[in-house]
Amino acid sequence: MNTTRRGLLALGTATLAAPAILHAQTTLAALRGKTIVVNWPEVPHYIAAAAMIPDFTAATGIKVELDRMQYLRMHDKQVLELSKAAGDYDVVPYVVTWKTEYVGRKFLEPLEPLMSGSLADPAYDKADLVTGYLENVGLVGGPKGYLPGPGAQLYGIPFGAETSVLAYRTDIFEKYGLAPPRTYDAMLAAARTIHEKEPGMGGLVSRGQAGQPIMHAWLLHFSPNGGVFFDDKWEPRFAEAPGVRAAEILRTIAEIGPPGTAAFGFGEMLNAFLQGQSAMYLDTIAVFGPVKDPKASRIAGKVAYLPHPSAARASSETGGFGMAIPRNSVNKEAAFAFIQWMTSKAQDKRLALAGGVASRSSTLRDADVLAKYPEYAVLPEALKIANPDWRPIIQEWGEINEQIMGPVMSEIMTGKQQAKPALESLVPKVKAVMQRAGYYRA
Repeated sequence: MNTTRRGLLALGTATLAAPAILHAQTTLAALRGKTIVVNWPEVPHYIAAAAMIPDFTAATGIKVELDRMQYLRMHDKQVLELSKAAGDYDVVPYVVTWKTEYVGRKFLEPLEPLMSGSLADPAYDKADLVTGYLENVGLVGGPKGYLPGPGAQLYGIPFGAETSVLAYRTDIFEKYGLAPPRTYDAMLAAARTIHEKEPGMGGLVSRGQAGQPIMHAWLLHFSPNGGVFFDDKWEPRFAEAPGVRAAEILRTIAEIGPPGTAAFGFGEMLNAFLQGQSAMYLDTIAVFGPVKDPKASRIAGKVAYLPHPSAARASSETGGFGMAIPRNSVNKEAAFAFIQWMTSKAQDKRLALAGGVASRSSTLRDADVLAKYPEYAVLPEALKIANPDWRPIIQEWGEINEQIMGPVMSEIMTGKQQAKPALESLVPKVKAVMQRAGYYRA
């Protein structure tokens, strides 16, 4: 079953109907002794969070079984379990790009009734959750089916969300008298200068591997240059000037970046920066920890951070993970208690200090967190420009992203095709996918 245009429209009506009746007077004491099963991705944030779970059990009496797995395997397993009348999972962490599919297929429980019910912690303070993360990760049913606005409802809480930042080598910038770049023009000019003057060092590194990696890189430049992939009528707009400019930036980065950039996935890109092969890195905040790790990095103590540079506008990536409750869970109240506890102010700070990703504004301002991780100081400014529409969050995106656009974007980056005609050739292919899915039906 696909989340088609009709499905997205339904997000504002049928799929947002009242959830299954919950026990209005349920208390934590009544949940003692229950066991919940939680799908758990093997990524750094969740690995750090797993160490906190025994304290949740001690505090609530609710036992937790983790089904750990590599995150790329999670989607298929979750769809299998969430499609059953009664599945095995009570909590599902999900990648943001799955949220409209899951809600369109009636897989997830709306959270607002639980957040206003008897289990709600009055000190939870939902407004303290980072707005950009909450809108991007948690809301479904608004404009385009995935943006904040009329019809949007809360289905998940950010837990392991991310944005993009610019990391740069302070020693190299000082050596050549370069100002920290806050615009694309300044960033690319600095990258070219360093490429020309610093032997063996690229100016800026990027993902470049065909498929999802290079599309992620292109989108990083597309949004700040004013791009919107689909307009409000689902007409493709990616072949217009912002899309062409973003593709040309990729070609420039391939020329002035470290050797092999056009074949890099995220791991290779990050390693090139950590090993001193590039003076700048523009991508996810996942760079924070590895830069400081002496086992992985040669550049510890030589890196500073800025918000994503601006071009036609200021705009940064939003993505990552959230946690939700399956509609077919038989332990919804206990599942909610788990999510509420894990994303509370106290646990968010604790997890940030343990090397996880903060989801709360109060954590980003916390003196203890900033003392241990001064790089967090960039995030309040960076998150002000977080864009929930920096790429479409629709089920068809996987096909468009990886199968249609990714291979061609790779050829643009390597100079085998020119940006404008190559992108224009993809418009009818993307429209065909959207037509097949029902987006243009009355």
